[in-house]
Amino acid sequence: MPSPKLKIILSILIPVLLTGMLAAQEAIRLNQIGYYPKGPKFAVAVATTSNVFYLTSTDKADTVFTGALGAARIWSHSGETEKLIDFTAFQKTGKYMILVPDLGQSHPFFIKDYVHQDVSAASIKGYYFQRASTALNTPFAGKWNRPAGHLDTQVWVHVSAATTARPKNTIISSSKGWYDAGDYNKYIVNSGISTYSILAAYEHFPGYYRELQLNIPESGNNIPDILDEALWNINWMLTMQDPNDGGVYHKLTTANFRGMVMPHQDTARRYVVQKGTAATLDFAAVMAQASRIFQGFNAEMPGFAQTCLDAALNAWRWARRNPNVRYNQSALNTAYNPDINTGEYGDGNFTDEFRWAAAELFITTKADSFLSAYNPLSGSFGVPAWPNVNTLGLYSLVFHRAKLGRAVDTTFAISALLNLAGRLRNQVAISAYHVVMGESNNDFVWGSNGVAANQSMALIQAFKLTGDTSYLEAAVQNLDYMLGRNAVGYCFVTGYGSKPSMRIHHRQSQADGIVDPVPGLLAGGPNPRREDGCSGYIGSERARSYLDDVCSYASNEIAINWNAPLVYLAGAIEALYSPTGKPTGVKDDRNGTGPEGFGLLQNYPNPLSAQPYGRSPFNSSTQITYSLPSNGEVYLGVYNLSGQLVRTLQHTSLPSGQYTLVWNADTGTGTKVASGLYLVGLRLTANGRTWAEKSNLRKKGNNFGSRNVTHTEVKNL
Repeated sequence: MPSPKLKIILSILIPVLLTGMLAAQEAIRLNQIGYYPKGPKFAVAVATTSNVFYLTSTDKADTVFTGALGAARIWSHSGETEKLIDFTAFQKTGKYMILVPDLGQSHPFFIKDYVHQDVSAASIKGYYFQRASTALNTPFAGKWNRPAGHLDTQVWVHVSAATTARPKNTIISSSKGWYDAGDYNKYIVNSGISTYSILAAYEHFPGYYRELQLNIPESGNNIPDILDEALWNINWMLTMQDPNDGGVYHKLTTANFRGMVMPHQDTARRYVVQKGTAATLDFAAVMAQASRIFQGFNAEMPGFAQTCLDAALNAWRWARRNPNVRYNQSALNTAYNPDINTGEYGDGNFTDEFRWAAAELFITTKADSFLSAYNPLSGSFGVPAWPNVNTLGLYSLVFHRAKLGRAVDTTFAISALLNLAGRLRNQVAISAYHVVMGESNNDFVWGSNGVAANQSMALIQAFKLTGDTSYLEAAVQNLDYMLGRNAVGYCFVTGYGSKPSMRIHHRQSQADGIVDPVPGLLAGGPNPRREDGCSGYIGSERARSYLDDVCSYASNEIAINWNAPLVYLAGAIEALYSPTGKPTGVKDDRNGTGPEGFGLLQNYPNPLSAQPYGRSPFNSSTQITYSLPSNGEVYLGVYNLSGQLVRTLQHTSLPSGQYTLVWNADTGTGTKVASGLYLVGLRLTANGRTWAEKSNLRKKGNNFGSRNVTHTEVKNL
């Protein structure tokens, strides 16, 4: 038994040792979940004088990799001096830590396949915990079970929403839907971008999501769980359309925010409030998208796809008749009683909503009239957010480009998307944290983690277009950021990581008496504006303006529009990095149509086949030959090294066989390209799978040469 003196020494020493270990973990910022064996692997060491790092087993018994730290750099967003830790070359699976001599050891993490599958599933399951109008039962909710709240079978029509057919205080039923954020209200505008992102995840990666099980009440009903979860909100959105004229109510809400109570304890009267152009167009876009997706489930849901399309068309007609109805809560409260003081989601410019809705309706109906009304390729294309949805239509047009005919300039659409993604990708090399986040000072706003996730969603689109892994790896860097490689050292997804956000601004998590918050929810993230007025923020710098406390709704609230791009990002990365393109334990069922026999052959003339690169004569044009193992949709294009499309050479459906085209180093408009390196990208989509390959071409003066061919398989795009 320790002596009293030894007890005193230990009582002093143990806290000191723990403090030192925690300080080291704080100073080594990394993805606290882990990394893929063949993916990028980066961390940062803060304020270190060391020049070397060690990758060790968690017991520190084995050093498995040693590397040099990068040069010291200051990240302007945090004011810290960082050195980059790059252990990408190490690919052995296991559980590890990073040790930096003058800092100590990091949080533990895994290197393994399917490393983010749990985060992928949890980010979707987070919406189950946000369901209104139902009890969450133990088999599905575990310790976070709760009684039903907000049945919303009796909702009042607010005077601002009154019409002759539905006068004020008319009672309607508007059940289901997701609680929008930390509060218990439901908002159409924010549901628009959120539901779109979740549906897009399924639409772009169906093979992955058909197999991903979430343990929700609908599991096993022959509809993928991600779509079942989306339906909970889509079915609510349908109730928010006035059947008499097609307009859509802006939100369903209590007059004021309620306190930190459980859903069933909030019994205040709830209203549907004023129809608006933004809400109606967001609704139209999502319903058009839902219609084409659920067309594939007519056996399970007869007529539902048509119901969604009819609702979308009726909403579009209302918006065309009412093109400038703004939801202005201050003006509404001046004119009507009772006052409404919950989230506004106000937007005064509806051009982007019109363009997005036009894009989705055109893709679903193939009617050119939508494009004639609003050109979805007009305007600027930035990282999407609920007030700026133009780019969502761009994503959809690019994804469906093979089926659009000549009505849409797909070359321009691809170029616009790659311009956005190229700008984001290039930020990684500039950033001391080796992340896209921070491309602009304005990235650090209310919901900054949603910005990071949406940036990565754009990058995934570019990778799907080009097969250029630099886009995919840039997207991964932002997931690393959200999972711990950030200036405050938190894993921002509740329930995950060694240091997760715990005291989120979320009524159920604070009122249920359970220490752990509801899992799978993305905290808002650093926000230097600090609209909540709370004290105790970690730092004053942009990237350090975070407070893990329920008080801080400006940095620690959750919201469905931030979780949605996380759903897309985590699922896309899992689908693209997993050995089968599907969740763990699901067999690859490519049934014989694998990549064997697929690919680019050496371009000809090709003098480099006999002599080292750069030492033989070049040729004024090149023949590009490729082989297809099966019938499918084929895309062949030439890109510059920034990933921008130079010319589409082939985009059509072809039978299996070998094909040759000649490229004369032009853009297709008579303009010759400049000297330099170019990429030829080939993509084949067949039997629900996509394979991509690219080769490098070099144009020198008026002549051509080539280098090695690289191959990559891209699964389930």
